[in-house]
Amino acid sequence: MRSLPDALLTTEPLRRVRLSQALLALGLMVAGVAEMYYLAWAGIAPKQAVQLWSLFAAGGIVLAFGLIRTGWSERFEDPSLTVPQMIYAIACTAWAYALAGAGRGGVFPVVMVILMFGMFIATPRQIAWVSLYAVLLFGLVMAALAQLWPADYPAQVEIGHFFVVATMMPTVSILAARLARLRERSRVQRSELTAALARIRELATRDELTGLVNRRHLQELMDQEHQRCIRSGHTFCIAVFEIDGFDAAAARAGQEGRVQLLREVAQEAQRYVRVADVLAYWQEPHFVLLMSDTRASLARGGLERLRERVAEARLPSGQQVTLSAGLAEHHAGETVDETLARAQAALADARSHGRDRVVLA
Repeated sequence: MRSLPDALLTTEPLRRVRLSQALLALGLMVAGVAEMYYLAWAGIAPKQAVQLWSLFAAGGIVLAFGLIRTGWSERFEDPSLTVPQMIYAIACTAWAYALAGAGRGGVFPVVMVILMFGMFIATPRQIAWVSLYAVLLFGLVMAALAQLWPADYPAQVEIGHFFVVATMMPTVSILAARLARLRERSRVQRSELTAALARIRELATRDELTGLVNRRHLQELMDQEHQRCIRSGHTFCIAVFEIDGFDAAAARAGQEGRVQLLREVAQEAQRYVRVADVLAYWQEPHFVLLMSDTRASLARGGLERLRERVAEARLPSGQQVTLSAGLAEHHAGETVDETLARAQAALADARSHGRDRVVLA
C-alpha cells in the first residue's frame, strides 16, 4: 500500500518536484483565503464576494495541481505551469485588493511572495513580463476603484499604492536576473566539475599512451574476477602477449615511431576482444588480456583469431606485425599472480619456439 505522499505526489522524481511546488502554491493560496475570510468576519470585506473569490482562487490552483498530477501539463514547454500559476495568482490578488477595502495593503506582501515563488524557476524574461503584467493590472484596478468609489478608495492613496507596486516589480525582475545568472554559473561549474571528475577517473584507469586499461586498474579487475570465481565456481583465463621483433622495429622507427607502433597494435587488437574481456597495456612491449568466465579451450580459439587478424592487418603506419602469446587458465586455490606467472612462462615458450604463436600453460 502506497504512503499518502506517494499517492498525492507520485513516485516519479521530476513530477514529484513539480507537484511539491504546486502544493506549496496551494498552501499560499489557502493562507490568502484565510486572510480574506478574516477580513469578511471583521466586516471589512463583503462576505459573499469573498466566498466567490475563495472558490475561484483556490479552484484554479487545485486545477493546476490536477493537470500536473495527471501528466497532462507535460505537453507544454513548462510542465510545472509556473508562469500560468503566477499570472492566475496575481489576478486573484488584484481581485482581493478590490475586495479588501481598508485591509487592501496586506495584498502587497502576497504579490511579492508570488513573484519570489517564480524567481527560482521562471526565466528573467518571464519574470519581467509577469512583473509588467502585475503593474498594469494593479494600475487598472486601482484607477477603476478610485474612479468608481472615491470615498473608499481615494485617488491619493491609490496613487501611493501604485508607486509601491511599480517599485516592487522592477526590483524583483532585477533580483530574478541576478539569481538566473547565479544558477547558470552554478550549472556551468557543476558541468565542469563533472567533466573534470570523469577525466580524473579516466586518467586513473586508462593508459595515456595506448588508450587501453592501465596495469594498476587491470590488477584490480583481476582481483575482482578472482573473488567472483571463488563465489561462483567459474573460472577465467589470462593471456600475455607481445609484439614480435618490437625492439628492432622500434629502433628503425625512432622514439615517436615506437610509441605509434604500440598505440596502433593496441587499437587493432582491441577490435577483436570480447565485450566481456579486458585488454590492458602491461609494459613495453607486453599486453595482458583478462578473459572472464571462460575455459582455456575457448579462450585459446579467441586468442588465435586475435593473433591472426593482427598479423593480417596493415597498420596505419604501414607496418605489419605478429604477436606471440601465453595463455593460462586460473586454477582453484591459485592466486592471480600465480596464474599470471604461468601465462608469462607460456609466452616465453612461444618466443623460444619461433614466435607468432599461442602457447597454453
